[in-house]
This record gives sequence, structure tokens and C-alpha cells, in this order.
Amino acid sequence: MDPVLQEWKWVDLWPYTILMVVIASWVLYHFLAPAGWREWAGAGLVQGFIIALYAEMYGFPLTIYALTSVLQIKIPLVHNSGHLWATLLGYGSAGAAIEMVIGLAFVVAGLLMIIRGWIKVYFDGYRLLTDGVYGVVRHPQYTGIFLAIFGQLVHWPTILTLAFAPAIVFAYVHLAHREEAHLIERFGHAYLAYRKQVPMFFPRWRTVRELISI
Repeated sequence: MDPVLQEWKWVDLWPYTILMVVIASWVLYHFLAPAGWREWAGAGLVQGFIIALYAEMYGFPLTIYALTSVLQIKIPLVHNSGHLWATLLGYGSAGAAIEMVIGLAFVVAGLLMIIRGWIKVYFDGYRLLTDGVYGVVRHPQYTGIFLAIFGQLVHWPTILTLAFAPAIVFAYVHLAHREEAHLIERFGHAYLAYRKQVPMFFPRWRTVRELISI
């Protein structure tokens, strides 16, 4: 038997994989509410990210196995080693805890952006949205996706999620540009003026400072 497999100490947590995939997928499809095929394609990429993430987090640690077997990096095959940045840098449990807190902070911020964007669209989607979270960025739900993905890459990086991340960013940037073309057709100069004032995905530093000081 492969000596790496002989050292296998990963706890079998597959039920948690299923539970987390179901919960995260419900949040994804409920609050993004994809309509056209391009939106479904973007959501599908995020779905793949979710499955790849939790399949390794609670199932089979493919990334750790690959790094251990192929690159001969000595990584203990235990669940806590999934905090890969802390493991590779030798920071142990304390580093894993810090890594998790930082990652989850980005994930929570991303989820809040997604939910608040959905609320604005659900209640006021008939008009041009320029206030609230739409006064901070033009595409708050896509910003939320980017933040959540980045947070998970900090918290629990894997080979597959690192591969999915740039594809997701590319898909939603492309989708945002298409949406803006339609908004310009619909709202004309009003949207062009709004676009000059509010950044596409990430708020200006001055806006961030104002939000923090509230």
C-alpha cells in the first residue's frame, strides 16, 4: 500500500460534505436567481467551486494527497492540515485559527453583499438602483461572490478551487459588462452618469473608510 495512504488520519465527514453543499447551493441559487444561460453558466462554475471545496474539506483531501505524493511535501493527513497556508508555513493550530478567521470574514462580507443586493433588486428592481449597496459598487452581488471565493481560498485552498476561481471571475466580469450594455440601452444618460460615480466591483478607499466609521 502507498505509505501516504498508510498514514491516513482524515476523519470521514462525508455527511458534512453533503450538508454544506446543499446549504451553500441553496444560498447561491436563491439569492443570485440566475435567469439566462450566461447567468446559469456563472452559477454553475460557483456550484463546481462549492462541491470541490467541501468534497476536500470533509471528504477526500485530494490537494494534500497530491502535494504529499507528487511534490514529496510532508503534510500530516489530518483534517486540520486543510488550512494549507498555515500548514505549509509551519504556523500550526494558531496560524490555522487566524487563517480561518480572516477567510470567514471575507466570506461573511461577501454573503452580506449578495443578500443586500438581492433585497434591493427584489423590492426596487423596476428602477435604476443607485442607493444603498448599489451606491457602493455597481454589481454588489458579483462583488459578494468574489469576496466569498477569496475568503474560502484563504480559509481552505485546494487545487480545484484555485482553478475554478479565475474562471468564475472571468465569467462574472463578462456578464457584468453585458448587463451594463442593456442598462445603458434602458436608462441612457442616467446610467452613464451613475457609472462614472460608482465603481464596478470594489468600492473606493474613501467609501470603505466611511463605511467603517459608521
